[in-house]
Amino acid sequence: MSGPLVIVGDALLDRDVAGTVSRVCPDAPVPVLDERSATDRPGGAGLAALLAAAQGTEVALVTALADDPAGARVAELLTAAGVRVYPLRMPGATPEKIRLRAGGQTLLRLDRGGEPTAPAEPPEAALAVIAAAGGVLASDYGRGVLRQPALRAALAAASAPVVWDPHPKGPAAVPGARLVTPNLVELRQLTGDAGAGPALSTATRAGHELRRRWRVGAVAVTTGAEGAVLCHSGSTPLVVPPPSPVAKVEDTCGAGDRFAVAAAAALAGGALVSEAVGEAVAAASAYVAAGGAVGLHREPERPVRPEPGPAEQVVARVRADGGTVVATGGCFDILHAGHVATLQAARRLGDVLVVCLNSDRSVRGLKGPERPLNTETDRAALLSALDCVDTVVVFDEPTPHAVLSRLRPDIWVKGGDYAGDGAPELPEAELVRGWGGRIVTVPYLAGRSTTATITAARQRGDRLIKGAA
Repeated sequence: MSGPLVIVGDALLDRDVAGTVSRVCPDAPVPVLDERSATDRPGGAGLAALLAAAQGTEVALVTALADDPAGARVAELLTAAGVRVYPLRMPGATPEKIRLRAGGQTLLRLDRGGEPTAPAEPPEAALAVIAAAGGVLASDYGRGVLRQPALRAALAAASAPVVWDPHPKGPAAVPGARLVTPNLVELRQLTGDAGAGPALSTATRAGHELRRRWRVGAVAVTTGAEGAVLCHSGSTPLVVPPPSPVAKVEDTCGAGDRFAVAAAAALAGGALVSEAVGEAVAAASAYVAAGGAVGLHREPERPVRPEPGPAEQVVARVRADGGTVVATGGCFDILHAGHVATLQAARRLGDVLVVCLNSDRSVRGLKGPERPLNTETDRAALLSALDCVDTVVVFDEPTPHAVLSRLRPDIWVKGGDYAGDGAPELPEAELVRGWGGRIVTVPYLAGRSTTATITAARQRGDRLIKGAA
């Protein structure tokens, strides 16, 4: 694959709330779920991206996210998994699907987010990553991302093979897509076929109809435990059964995404369509056998998802008023005049300044076991006391990628270390450009640095000790 696997589509937040049921509600004949744990994961196109990244594939996701806690959580989870996220602004709320489970069974699903809303125009970086893709998967969950005109034009013009995973409420695939991957129920809804006769007959008849109607290369109809039926230019379909039957099916959620991801990756690697469908059936079968989405926990289960912190609340408020969000980051171990000059210059660029502060553990990893000299609590308090700083958010990772994905600032600011010809590009530059953000540097006072301050203090101390001796 010469470029990344680019997934374009509707992302959402999936949340599994697991517990036990031992009684019935006294005021209604329904079970009472005693919550024991809750696990968040990206859903929709986000799940497809997560599945691809788990296989070691380089993945980029072009999707729409609202400026809300659910959107921030999706971006955080994907970034932590190594997915590059290129978000379009979404009015309203990021959709959520909350499943209440007990004993390995889903009791109820609660959907949030309301009716789909049209996303904003994609940033140039999103269109560029589609053009540079090694393979493309259009993952449609009926929320409107794949109706966006600029994205559709980019998908139609893509030189890489395009796999289209459709939704009955979504648009037609772009003409020339290499493969479309509906399940049998979706296929019947997309074509209006009543489904008379055996499943194989319906899949063949409706699959050829969809292929002709959408002017695509082939249609692979997934049929659950029976595998898939490939309808191509020939009159005889190819039936692809799974390698072996799945003994126990705990959760099939995401099996279609796993199929589409595997097919897209195989085509990007140069496989024939028939070979790609064979690999996809095997991958989806293995996914279901391993427990499906329930087996995808990337972090320890926790009782609740935290409420948005002060930084997220400030950003949401400013953005709702149409303001510009500015962010900068660093260790700020010993606050000096150079820091203050950078922070003051950054604040003048927008309506709010968020400082992303390395935690104590993060500083130790970057600077060594003797740092920081001041705890993260003290460092955050000093920064918050400055008039030019509106809010501080502490992050634990070596880089600010995860917190930036949550906040998605309009402008990311660094000191003049990175300014001038030949200076290295910021590691987070591509991430920030992904949502249309800008990266700028501001003047840095020469001769001011924490390391230099510490070194000078130690040398002065050594001289005093020697003088006293």
